[in-house]
Amino acid sequence: MSPSSPSPAPPVAAPAAYSERLGLSWWLWLAGLAVAGLLAAEIWMGAPGLRSWLPFAVLPPVTVAGLWWLGRIRVAVRDGELRVDDARLPVRYVADVVPLDAAGRREVLGVGADPLAFVVQRPWIGGAVQVVLDDPADPTPFWVVSTRRPVELAAALLAARDAS
Repeated sequence: MSPSSPSPAPPVAAPAAYSERLGLSWWLWLAGLAVAGLLAAEIWMGAPGLRSWLPFAVLPPVTVAGLWWLGRIRVAVRDGELRVDDARLPVRYVADVVPLDAAGRREVLGVGADPLAFVVQRPWIGGAVQVVLDDPADPTPFWVVSTRRPVELAAALLAARDAS
């Protein structure tokens, strides 16, 4: 390239995408499987025949499926949207984002909580974000979403909003 030719414009950096799965901790998996084994042993109680193996064949897989289902929720910020499981919120409607610790989440979701708020809370996750909305057509005042990294999710949401 010659010095007199215009240089191409630097590429605009897209806001950092955020993605997280709200899975269970390893110790909850261990406790759930231990309870399933204990319940299977209680049902068995030395009985012969079908009752001797059926609880051990059914309860652990059902427990694994249930624990997986509890931890299936994904939270993501991409393509100009906050995605929480199947719910999608365009970031243009985000007025503010407040990272919350466990005490802040308890306060927001406590006795005086707004019944119209959209809440995806997982009790085994301490942090959350409160996403305040600015959409006159929507009666939902805010979203509260559990996350292990509330500050990072808030920053990703604000960056995506500012970029759009």
